[in-house]
Order: sequence, then C-alpha cells, then structure tokens
Amino acid sequence: MGKHTVTDWKNRCVFLDRDGVLNRPIVREGRPYPPDRAEEVELYDDVWEGCNRLKTAGFFLVVVSNQPDVGRGTQDRTQADAINEKIAAALPQLDHFEICFHAGDEFGQPCGCRKPEPGMLLRAADVLKIDLAGSFMVGDRWRDIDCARAAGCRAIFIDRQYAEPLRQKPDVTVRTFSEAVAAILALSSRQPLPRLNSRV
Repeated sequence: MGKHTVTDWKNRCVFLDRDGVLNRPIVREGRPYPPDRAEEVELYDDVWEGCNRLKTAGFFLVVVSNQPDVGRGTQDRTQADAINEKIAAALPQLDHFEICFHAGDEFGQPCGCRKPEPGMLLRAADVLKIDLAGSFMVGDRWRDIDCARAAGCRAIFIDRQYAEPLRQKPDVTVRTFSEAVAAILALSSRQPLPRLNSRV
C-alpha cells in the first residue's frame, strides 16, 4: 500500500510507528496492543495536524509497523489490512506503509523486517530514495528506538508510560505527537528545540 513520487535521490522522511503513535493502542497491564478491528481504531487528536505540518515541511511520511498477531494466528490478515486502510483514508498525508506480519524469532518466524531490525526502513528507503541520515523515526516502544539506530535515523520517543524500559537512548523524548513534530521541525532546521512539557 502506498503512493509516492520520486523527485530526488535524497529525500527526508519521518517514519511513524502505528499503534501508540498514530492511533491509541489497547493497553493491558501496562503493555500496548493493536486494535483487533478497524472499528476500534481511534486516532490521537493531534495526529492529523501534526502529519500536515510534517508534509508541509517536505517530509515523506511512512508508516512502519510490526503486526505479529497475523503470523501468530491471533488476528486475520484482512482485519489488519482493514485497520491500515482506515488509517490511510483518515490521514491522506501518509505516503507509504511497510508492515511486518512475521511472528518473531520465538515463534519460529525470524526476519530482517520486524523492528528492532531495520528492514522495513531500508526497504522504504530503497523505494522512495530516502536519505536515512536526514530522517527520523517516531515510536512509543524500545523496538522503534533500536530500529532507528540500526537504520541510521534520529529517534523520537513518545513516552506513553508503558511498563517497559528502553534499551537505547532516543534523541528526544516527548509526551505527545505534536511535541514530536515540533522536535523534528526544530532538529531538521537546526533551530533550538522548543520548550516542551516533557523530558527532552
């Protein structure tokens, strides 16, 4: 899924995790889970405007999401696709989706695309001719931050207060998507970071 026009061999991108960044996850015992059905998808209030600001600034916007429940047999592929289609329809600023459906090493489905592996970012970079060093990854979990590091992007962590620690330090820690956008715009323009209501 995706739409894009290649105009340059070096383009900046903001890679966006899905659940916990664009839409609210289902949180159980301090851990986030994706919605089961498209009807459960609820975007954060600041996401549309934030995506618009990033798009206006000239960034590609690429969703990169682990959806291992499909590989594990606990979610049907059609349900996962319907969720992505609903998000794509609600956020026309998005250029491309990269989704990993593999269950993970512990389920006998190792791959190079499941975050923290950088495969989805590398694949999108090849398709869209993205300059990874000038790009950002926005995520809400340690896998997103480690993935950004592996791909050579700067890492923006939205702290949703889950009961899991980070493994590597992000470039910036914020509380909301709009704060993540403000940090990206400041870093990309080499301006001082704005005063945020969160840890930076």
